[in-house]
Amino acid sequence: QVQLVGSGGGLVQAGDSLKLSCAASVRTFGRYGMGWFRQSPGKEREFVAGMSAIGSRTYYADSVKGRFTISRDNAKNTLYLQINSLKPEDTAVYYCAFTEKSYSDFYGYTRPQTYEYWGQGTQVTVSS
Repeated sequence: QVQLVGSGGGLVQAGDSLKLSCAASVRTFGRYGMGWFRQSPGKEREFVAGMSAIGSRTYYADSVKGRFTISRDNAKNTLYLQINSLKPEDTAVYYCAFTEKSYSDFYGYTRPQTYEYWGQGTQVTVSS
């Protein structure tokens, strides 16, 4: 059974940085494709970053390229999302997600329905 626990959110000011973590209770961490999504009130869950299991290819939404970095530490079974130059519009609940599926292109990792396992979410609030 896969369990994901997200952490690292908080209340910050515009321009600050945060590093979100997602600790995974899994047998073979490296076999999963991984992603980060966010959701703000009244909006659909939005893809922000993803990483393939094979080759650790990374993918980003256009709105966050250059500011967000997804990474993972296989020894610690932990997925990260580094967020720099935070903006008020980054305010949302951030979710990590894992999938056993594998895709050869970007689009597979951008869809919430791709992922079988989800963390509980961590709130990021950015004040102007």
